Amino acid sequence: MKKTGVLHHGLSRVIAMMGHTDLLIVGDAGLPVPPGVPCIDLAVTAGMPPLLDVVRAIAIELEVEAITVADELVARGSDVPADLQAFFPRAEFRTVSHEELKRLSAGARAVVRTGETTPYANVVLRSGVTF
Repeated sequence: MKKTGVLHHGLSRVIAMMGHTDLLIVGDAGLPVPPGVPCIDLAVTAGMPPLLDVVRAIAIELEVEAITVADELVARGSDVPADLQAFFPRAEFRTVSHEELKRLSAGARAVVRTGETTPYANVVLRSGVTF
């Protein structure tokens, strides 16, 4: 049995497979998953697990060079963008339209579905390198 880090075997596997510039999307309960992109569905009920808890666990294991959120999330005055930046302080931070974020998900290694119900609470994590 794995002792630490991400215990969900599907999520742990995807993190281990990530290469430089690969994308991992962590999304709210309503983010559509494009055909052909694996979905790691962690949603249990509305709000559980929260997006930030899932990203916090991923941040321990995945080197991230850039994070992308929707313009609409920032416009709502949400604390989520600042919280995400705190998990990845060296990562480039950018915003795109929600429609563009959904387009980016088509090229992701996987979409992680959480129980998050905050509108537009989705993040694109671009994998970096540790050297």
